[in-house]
Amino acid sequence: MQEKTRFINENEVSAITGLSVQTLRNWRFQGKGIPYVKAGRSIRYSYQDVITYMEERVIAPREQA
Repeated sequence: MQEKTRFINENEVSAITGLSVQTLRNWRFQGKGIPYVKAGRSIRYSYQDVITYMEERVIAPREQA
């Protein structure tokens, strides 16, 4: 059985990522950032897309000699 996609609003994305809601809005206007879904005036993000976006930006510290 296929798992249903969970969608969250911009306030929840902001809480997860630490990005401001205004940054998310600016990114949407600029056509960049986290993929989103627009249904009428409602904006939603796939929870998995948000997690993937954050995981792809992990920077591991370098070992010190």
